[in-house]
Amino acid sequence: MGVEGRMKCVKYLLFFFNFIFWLCGLALVVLGILVQVALHSTVVINNVSASSAPLVLIVVGVIVFFIAFFGCCGAWKESYCMVTMFSILLGLIIITEIGKFGSVKDSVPDSCCINVTAGCGQGAMGDALKIHQTGCETVVEKLLKKNIMWVIIAALVIAFLQIMGIIFACMLMGGIRSGYEVM
Repeated sequence: MGVEGRMKCVKYLLFFFNFIFWLCGLALVVLGILVQVALHSTVVINNVSASSAPLVLIVVGVIVFFIAFFGCCGAWKESYCMVTMFSILLGLIIITEIGKFGSVKDSVPDSCCINVTAGCGQGAMGDALKIHQTGCETVVEKLLKKNIMWVIIAALVIAFLQIMGIIFACMLMGGIRSGYEVM
């Protein structure tokens, strides 16, 4: 016996949005691979610090892909376990976004080093002999300040969608659970 009434609407909304996110995750993986090939003419990642942008795209894409898979399939199959897993994983993502998992204050990314090697940016913030002194930080700062309203709107939309995803998942979990209790 499946969910009925309002829960059916919640089920299809959860499925629809997760299907879109699943496609976005897949697109990020493909984009990361295309960027890797465009930059280095190979899919193989030989130097992690030189391939950081494509690697980030691929990793984020895989994470989004799997979380959306749990939400999409869990909603479609009305699987309490998969919907619960989706809700937990989405909650962990929100906690990670809110928390500070930042790096050491006097460190820079390895790509800022004059001679790029693994870990070369650790503790090298003010060392002019180790790192490039002019970088993209000021350009990115200006870009973000210029478009701060869009950055805030994007952050609020993402937060709203994540919270609604958890709420819908919890509602569907309750509907699935009550459906099982009737049988």
